[in-house]
Amino acid sequence: MSAFRPGLLPSILVLLLLPGLIALGFWQLARAEEKRELLAAHQAQQSAAPVSLSELERYPDPAYVRVQLQGFFDARHSLLLDNRTRGGQAGVEVLQPFYDQASGLWLLLNRGWLPWPDRRIPPAFATPDTPLHLQASIYVPLGEAWHLQAAPPGSDWPRLVSTVSPDTLWHQLGRGGLAYEVRLEPGPASFQVDWPVVAMSPDKHLGYAVQWFALAVALLCLFIYLGLSNARETRHEPSHRSA
Repeated sequence: MSAFRPGLLPSILVLLLLPGLIALGFWQLARAEEKRELLAAHQAQQSAAPVSLSELERYPDPAYVRVQLQGFFDARHSLLLDNRTRGGQAGVEVLQPFYDQASGLWLLLNRGWLPWPDRRIPPAFATPDTPLHLQASIYVPLGEAWHLQAAPPGSDWPRLVSTVSPDTLWHQLGRGGLAYEVRLEPGPASFQVDWPVVAMSPDKHLGYAVQWFALAVALLCLFIYLGLSNARETRHEPSHRSA
């Protein structure tokens, strides 16, 4: 034991920090695997034929399932999802209720992104007023569910929101609707619909994992060096005093 004397404070710090660094590394590895599975599921669903809304019940996980729609938009109750950027340009995503005549359900259809360079002027967009045949895909967000931003009584439409829950909107409008956001594919009613599947790639998570593990190794090496260095100084102290 005399050959290794790291000291009380460094030992406590290592006991506190080392497990956390290792846990963060494994968490990033798990996130990388989760993103790989998500990308694979998205790719598989995008190559599949679209289904009707009534067929969604047979999917335990409806994320990215393509659906075919036939119906019309409700142009009066539009939502503008704020703080959405493309290529560094600020803008909004336009979400509107859409009535699917085949299933008898309302759904919240995200028509895509529009630029909004001047916030003093509301973004302008048109809504088709005739029945449409559309294709879209179900979007299930990762992590925390969205909540509709509270709007003051009598506030005008379209409403600018930062987050949105379809269920809350259907409750406000007194309608029966699908609980998921539905993202429109390119077509006659879409705007810019280059949806990112994941915000961070699996490779980036892997890079962060390597960084956390490297910090853990560096901390452990520093701890060992400090312990051996303190032990050498302790062994030399008697000779210095005798001299």
